[in-house]
Amino acid sequence: MSSDQTPAASADSPHDGQDSPFRSERTTRDEAPQFVLPLVVRIERAAPPARTDALETAARAVLMILSDERSLGEGEWARAMRDWQDARIRKVVRRARGAEWRRAEALPGITVTGKSAEVRVFPPVPLDGWPKDLARLQVSGTDLEDPEPPLDPDPSTPVLWLNPELEMSAGKAMAQAGHGAHLAWWALPDDERAAWRETGFTLRVHTAPPPLWSELTTSGLPLVRDAGFTEIAPGSCTVVADHPALRRG
Repeated sequence: MSSDQTPAASADSPHDGQDSPFRSERTTRDEAPQFVLPLVVRIERAAPPARTDALETAARAVLMILSDERSLGEGEWARAMRDWQDARIRKVVRRARGAEWRRAEALPGITVTGKSAEVRVFPPVPLDGWPKDLARLQVSGTDLEDPEPPLDPDPSTPVLWLNPELEMSAGKAMAQAGHGAHLAWWALPDDERAAWRETGFTLRVHTAPPPLWSELTTSGLPLVRDAGFTEIAPGSCTVVADHPALRRG
């Protein structure tokens, strides 16, 4: 499932409020060459991942590629990462199993493993330039379930809060969780980024209780507004990124 956001800055710097990543209307960034960040979730028929674990693993995968040395400076992925973030941010989640997954794993990227989920993230590619082994993968069919309710979040752990009023497929929600993690990364100072990376980017994804959601959307924490190309209306608030370091700020 795809999801688009207007970005604010390159991978190495926080967003600028004058060029907010939350805007869904058309901007000059739409005129730039467009790229997409591919994510592939492994969904085997006999052992699909739990929904929440897939969302958390996708968010961590985004953070892993943002912080990877190949994405920074003169790294081999750095130009693609900059070009992607200088246009409209797009993340697309596709599914794979069996031989499809093995072919995907052979391509340059990073595989991130959760409790039950495996997600591979790849450097950005042009919208019309997907590698054939990724282009043939299905976007639909990422409907997942949680076998048991997620545990309550720890106040010391970053939480990506989902809008309780929206229904999204697992693929769409994975992309949105990735957006939330991305915006948290932009908002954090370098020392907090490094500290988070040291933990392996520990985070939780939870659907917010309605009263809490109302508070979160006016809290000043990073807020994802979807561009509305798939599933939900343009400008819908989907995720609030609640990192302890941002609360302190």
